[in-house]
Amino acid sequence: MAEKAIAALTEAQASEELARLAHELARADQAYHGDDAPVLSDAEYDRLKRRNAEIEARFPALRRDDSPSDRVGAAPSEGFAKVRHAIRMMSLSNAFSDEELQDFDKGVRRYLGLGADEPLSYTAEPKIDGLSLSLRYENGRLVQAATRGDGAVGENVTANALMIDDIPDRIDGAPDLLEVRGEVYMSHADFEALNLRQAEKSARTFANPRNAAAGSLRQLDPEVTRGRPLKYFAYSWGALSARLADTQMAAIERLSKLGFRTNPLTKVVEDVDAMLRHYAEIEAQRATLGYDIDGVVYKVNAIDLQDRLGFRSTTPRWAIAHKFPAELAWTWLDGIDVQVGRTGALSPVARLRPVTVGGVVVSNATLHNEDYIAGRDAKGEPIRDGKDIRVGDFVQVYRAGDVIPKIADVDLERRPKDAQPFEFPHLCPQCGSDAIREPGDSVRRCSDGLICPAQAVERLKHFVSRAAFDIDGLGAKQVEQFYADGWIAEPADIFTLEERFGSGMQQLKNREGWGEKSAENLFRSIRERRRIPLGRLIFALGIRHVGEQASLLLARTYGTWEAFETAMVDAALMEGPAWDAILAIDGVGRVLAQSLVATMNQDAERAVIDRLVALLEIEEAEAPYVADSPVANKTIVFTGTLERMTRAEAKARAEALGAKVSGSVSSKTDIVVAGPGAGSKEKKARDLGLTVLDEDAWLDLVGR
Repeated sequence: MAEKAIAALTEAQASEELARLAHELARADQAYHGDDAPVLSDAEYDRLKRRNAEIEARFPALRRDDSPSDRVGAAPSEGFAKVRHAIRMMSLSNAFSDEELQDFDKGVRRYLGLGADEPLSYTAEPKIDGLSLSLRYENGRLVQAATRGDGAVGENVTANALMIDDIPDRIDGAPDLLEVRGEVYMSHADFEALNLRQAEKSARTFANPRNAAAGSLRQLDPEVTRGRPLKYFAYSWGALSARLADTQMAAIERLSKLGFRTNPLTKVVEDVDAMLRHYAEIEAQRATLGYDIDGVVYKVNAIDLQDRLGFRSTTPRWAIAHKFPAELAWTWLDGIDVQVGRTGALSPVARLRPVTVGGVVVSNATLHNEDYIAGRDAKGEPIRDGKDIRVGDFVQVYRAGDVIPKIADVDLERRPKDAQPFEFPHLCPQCGSDAIREPGDSVRRCSDGLICPAQAVERLKHFVSRAAFDIDGLGAKQVEQFYADGWIAEPADIFTLEERFGSGMQQLKNREGWGEKSAENLFRSIRERRRIPLGRLIFALGIRHVGEQASLLLARTYGTWEAFETAMVDAALMEGPAWDAILAIDGVGRVLAQSLVATMNQDAERAVIDRLVALLEIEEAEAPYVADSPVANKTIVFTGTLERMTRAEAKARAEALGAKVSGSVSSKTDIVVAGPGAGSKEKKARDLGLTVLDEDAWLDLVGR
């Protein structure tokens, strides 16, 4: 949707759109990072993520805690041992225009307090389209190789990494601990040769070099990896026992001297104009490089400035990826399906005649909602020059990598004469109930909630997903099967399966694809998941607007299920101290809070939740501990003007030290840091007898 349309969104429309984007992008993350089977193109993925960021910027209070802006990758596969990264593997924020790159530079300068004319250099390097891999060396020996996974936990692929010629098993002259980070990729020539060999053996061929590289690295048999022509570029680092160098460029040069391949197109640039010139130079060479790139990455060159800038939840403040433009292709639209999600949203999907766009065969496209199909935005303003989308149309498909494309245009001259405008259903295609579109809402929803089988199945799929209960042997296909057979209708039914059918569960063992061993493994996995961390449980409930990050935040805030439940009940009227306390949680907005409290106080929903909770052992949430931190687990409020650092830097530093930062003062606040112009928050803090510090005292407390 155009910028004008975003500017015209109401708060309700923005909330619905953010919910849709969170769902769509989470599905794409899992397909791309977790399954090596992308469902969206890079162009469409980038477009959706950019749209999400633009809406969040316009409506900051609506930012979801499962926001795609806060997410990296997907949960690691169950085929490999899990590895927890000592330092989280971050993704990068994106720029899609010269103006956005200029905004990035201005933001870095503003954060650091640098003027527009003060020197600030960056490195610029090609963004390799491959699979991120971290290599941990101890005393010069490779001891572990891990994929990025979800950023915090990846897959142990050490045996496979040792099969890659570009990855040394021993290095000399490195720090005692060195974690090298880079990208596994496959050249165009090697990709074509591999697919030819696969076709000759009637084996699986790959859609593009990135998928081939990912599939080759993530083989359970390392000998298969040995036979695949994988390469590796090193471009960064994680845990270190000693700094590699004082600048990004010098550190890259040192990695090269240690024996790692680094990209020869990496260079230092002194300003935005130089960044753009190098971007143009790299883009001009893109077709002849022999490997896939999808943009240019810029990083602040000085390491001490990188340290000051630090990180957002999933991205560094000191780096950005400047993406290349999208790719286009034309094909026929064979059909439009309408799917029903777990919140009842009716989501139209275009079924395309398969077409290759930039090396990837695509057959699906997102159509967003009924307005998008009709050629208008939520305010009735025309998009695509007002052209609607009809089954049988010849359509332009938009993509730039590995995500579901969108339909960018329609060729009216090739429209069949009998093509009819698409009539968006007003009844749920799954249960036949009314599909209602509330005033100001861009999405039509099934009105029957838990009664609708599609919603019930989608909620059960969410419940067993990796970030929720993660029950081995009970995935999406099994959920659909068990629901159709009448074995499970709600989450609690999963934990009574063994009791109802017995440990043998003859019905299951006799089903195709199941045996005694697989049935026993399923029951064991279900028993193991009766004990669940509080954050995972809250996320698993599938409450609208409450994503993974929000669930962890709520768990950390309340600690126990009993405290969480009591707080939600006490806030039932959405007013009073309990309600105010929810809104005071930094990162929880009004829309999320309303959805949470309404669900926890709705009789039918609570009955489902209560039946589940009665069968579980819920772990208390552990507050993060930061060794020797004087503010660990304390609640901090910053108010007034800070003079020694920006507000953003102060907040980031406090959170890095294990503190919770709140936007409002209450009796539960531990410290208020007040600068000039603090006003009512400082007065309230003093009236409550709280600790009030000026900026110098705060810096003395946490260490300057």
